[in-house]
Amino acid sequence: MSDLQSFLVQQREIFTANHDVSRTWARNASAWRGGVPMHWMRDWAAPFPIYVQSAKAATLTDVDGHAYDDFCLGDTPSMFGHARPELAAAIAKQASEGVGFMLPTPLANEVGDLLRARFGMAQWQVATTASDANRAVIRWARAITKRDKILIFDGCYHGMVDDCFLALYEGRPANKKGLIGQVVDQTRTTKVIPFNDLPALSQALAEGDVAAVLAEPVMTNCGMIQPIEGFNERLRDLCTQHGTLLILDETHTLSSGSSGYTGAHDLKPDMFVVGKAIAGGIPAAVWGVTSEIAARMDQAQAKIGPGQSGIGTTLSGNALVMAAIKTMLTEVMTEEGYKHMLRGAAYLVAGLRDVIKRYDLPWSVVHVGARAELIFAPQPPKNAEAMRRHLDHDLLEVFHLYLINKGVLIAPFHNMMLISPQTGFDAIDRLVTAVASFSQELNA
Repeated sequence: MSDLQSFLVQQREIFTANHDVSRTWARNASAWRGGVPMHWMRDWAAPFPIYVQSAKAATLTDVDGHAYDDFCLGDTPSMFGHARPELAAAIAKQASEGVGFMLPTPLANEVGDLLRARFGMAQWQVATTASDANRAVIRWARAITKRDKILIFDGCYHGMVDDCFLALYEGRPANKKGLIGQVVDQTRTTKVIPFNDLPALSQALAEGDVAAVLAEPVMTNCGMIQPIEGFNERLRDLCTQHGTLLILDETHTLSSGSSGYTGAHDLKPDMFVVGKAIAGGIPAAVWGVTSEIAARMDQAQAKIGPGQSGIGTTLSGNALVMAAIKTMLTEVMTEEGYKHMLRGAAYLVAGLRDVIKRYDLPWSVVHVGARAELIFAPQPPKNAEAMRRHLDHDLLEVFHLYLINKGVLIAPFHNMMLISPQTGFDAIDRLVTAVASFSQELNA
């Protein structure tokens, strides 16, 4: 079937015919703006939301009784599997002893030591989301350096951080389109340049006004974009040369290994952020700093003096979160679990590349750790501008809906596929088979 719109109509009809219960729930959701508690829940390709009955390991079951191989995993919070019994037991125990005191428990010291041992940063803080953590480290970077600006890469996403809602349009920086209630031109305090562009990076930092570069070591939010060889190392060198702090946001690249991409590739950030999966989906993020940065924070705070820091929220670091993080670090995010994830990702990538080769498709695959991305381009793009040229939204929509109708979920934002420690190789085979059949039906 060559008509993409006809193919999409067909897939919508298949979905609608098989989801009567979800459709009923969707019709009765008028109390929610947009019909869902959080508007991103409408970003899936389905005509109406899939209502979830339960999820366990790497399988999600909807209210219509359909079981799905889940390669989305909540867009990362459930990266290590749904309903982990270790996590459920720890949460239940802590809930029976109290959840929020705005005071530490002895468990907090254990968690701090575990974070230091695993990720190498000397001192840590807990936030409620990665958005909060990124806002905190940006504030500290500005306080330490006495500089106003930060630098980000075109196509990035670092949570709900005002400073990061910039993009390049025909090479010119501007606030991202579609922002609601935005009253400040963020180009005043943020520089945005293409990823992998070392000359642009060198020029931007040489101006001496950038407090920090906030980056993912591999871009994962505009389709996956790998760094060119030596890019992250050169980024570190340029930041050091120009007195700019380097913040690495590993909320997604935590899938690279037990100590993230930073540990796997021996990177040297000044500040390190990770959210989503660190507490197994319980809302939490952590951020750490080197001992040198911790000392500079102390000096800056002494000069600023007492008052309201603008950093932190009441729910941050509560006892429930601490119980969850400890359990994840000691019982779930294990070396054995990561070995399975990385083996599964390699198996998935090999299967997808075999499909591309077998059917001579103009597609490619990029992956980092346990995260893979199918890109509708013959060669993986090296920056967001090039990636955007290949983001055919109609094609993405019909591809995602086709997979849903085949019992497979991938992240609704582009084509991210995530392997958990509980993902079976049989599920990976079903995903690869569905991709192959999609390519054939699309071109029939």
